[in-house]
Amino acid sequence: MKSCTTTASNPLLSFLLQTWNSGSCDDSLETSRFLRDYAVWEINAFLWISLITITSLLTHKLLKLFKSWNQASKIPGPPCSSFYGHFNTLSKQSLTELLSDSHGEYGSVVKLWLGPTQLLVSIKDPELIKEMLLKAKDKLPLTGKAFRLAFGRSTLFASSFDKVEKRRESLASELKGRLLARANVISTKAMDCIMAKLHQITWKGSIDCKMFSQHMAFTLLGATIFGDTFLAWSKAPTYEELLMMVAKDACFWASYSVTPFWERGFWRYQQLCTKLKCLTQDLVQQCSKSYKLYHQMDPISHNETANSGMEATVGTKSCSGMFLLDNFFLQELNDQLNAREEPCGNIMGMMFHGCLTTGGLISNMLIRLATHPEIQHKIYSEIIMTRKSSEERDQANVENMPLLVATIYESARVMPSGPLLQRCSLKHDLRLKSGVVIPAGAIVVVPVQLVQMDDPSWGNDAGKFNPYRFLSKTEKISGSLDMDSSIAGPAEEIMEKRYSSFVLNDPNENPAFLPFGSGTRSCIFLKFVIQGVATLFASLLEQYEVRLNPGSKTNSKLSTNDSIFQNFPSQEILFVRRND
Repeated sequence: MKSCTTTASNPLLSFLLQTWNSGSCDDSLETSRFLRDYAVWEINAFLWISLITITSLLTHKLLKLFKSWNQASKIPGPPCSSFYGHFNTLSKQSLTELLSDSHGEYGSVVKLWLGPTQLLVSIKDPELIKEMLLKAKDKLPLTGKAFRLAFGRSTLFASSFDKVEKRRESLASELKGRLLARANVISTKAMDCIMAKLHQITWKGSIDCKMFSQHMAFTLLGATIFGDTFLAWSKAPTYEELLMMVAKDACFWASYSVTPFWERGFWRYQQLCTKLKCLTQDLVQQCSKSYKLYHQMDPISHNETANSGMEATVGTKSCSGMFLLDNFFLQELNDQLNAREEPCGNIMGMMFHGCLTTGGLISNMLIRLATHPEIQHKIYSEIIMTRKSSEERDQANVENMPLLVATIYESARVMPSGPLLQRCSLKHDLRLKSGVVIPAGAIVVVPVQLVQMDDPSWGNDAGKFNPYRFLSKTEKISGSLDMDSSIAGPAEEIMEKRYSSFVLNDPNENPAFLPFGSGTRSCIFLKFVIQGVATLFASLLEQYEVRLNPGSKTNSKLSTNDSIFQNFPSQEILFVRRND
């Protein structure tokens, strides 16, 4: 049988079959043609919709870019002759140097183009900085991406302020209500662990300042968050090493616009992050077991401590870190706040960020004390006097050590943890009272090093290390006293004779003091860090004198240059045991 034909002996039947088959073939062809045309129409419609959608998105971005260019044109700044902005200029000099030159020529608000679409606005005026930090609540997407790649999703280190506001309030409440009241106890226990290690390594001679400072910060934060369990944890050295390895490469991998899944180095980095997460979960489980055991052994003491917000001091097992875990971090592990969060992500983020910033502060203070032995001697005298007058000899009453705390403030001022304080507004334009309008999405920076050495804000000795600028008199003393003068002067003599004559000023009263940030995204650990670091140094300086290694290559340069632009490399320092 052939298609559309048939052979039959009956002519009538043959005619009917031929007519029916012919009609069926025509219908089949029509249906096939209709389906083909319909498919073509569907594809064309999809392509047109896609084209219109993409064109609309590109048009919207282009209009937004034109708007940004128009708004940026009203902000003063150096001319840009390249399509790639001032990128070529940045390859010849540092960003801080370029901003210093630009502010000197164009005023307190300047712009730089980091590319055809990326605008950077720098603000140097303290009052405008204060206003900007209150309005610019978001952090750069790069910062949030670095934390997300390393530790997973988190509502404490996300770029958008809306995502972190609730968690920051929860953590601030814990710090204010319970943890800050026990900072002295926590730091003392951490210091005992640090001093034990220091006793073991001092016989080797000099110690790398940066590495030892990181270890001090790591021990302090670990003891604070995890309590005594952390100090007895055998895997702490491995955890510290992994954390520093992750910190070293975090920003590098986050700088990729598209996550580099094709890079072997990225997968090695992810393996390190996975190991860090496993160790963190193991430590949290150990802390949970210790907390439950402590609660079962002494439930009455636990309840009294929880209600009063204070813990037993001498002769009682510390469980201070456990309270923070029980009330805050275990809530995260149970996914009660956000089911999309990575377990332990906030804990690792706190350890990561805290070790870098606190370690930098400790390192800078050690170098400053070593290069200013006269300040170190006066702090030591202050510590001894406070110890003698204190009823609890084993507790460091740092509130009675104004010079020590002032030295911490001054160390943070002269060498902040980072040269720039970065913010942005992801959704809305920033409109300052001065009339400046900063487009949404622009990088807004504060050149902290420049602001904290500005003569109008700090006096003529802004470029010198002078802790006395944060102290003031409580009563009239014979003779004039200029607290903004250089260290050599009557302030030293009076401080030596009468420590009670001076009180510590609030550094935040000066809007140019920004080592811990300001505004809505300021460091919520500020008071704890200052109190904890002060307790650490009170214990350290009571037993040891800090000196630079005589064989250091830059020793002579460090002892003669007090400029805050002197960014000290990692130094070899000596801890000399005191005999008195």
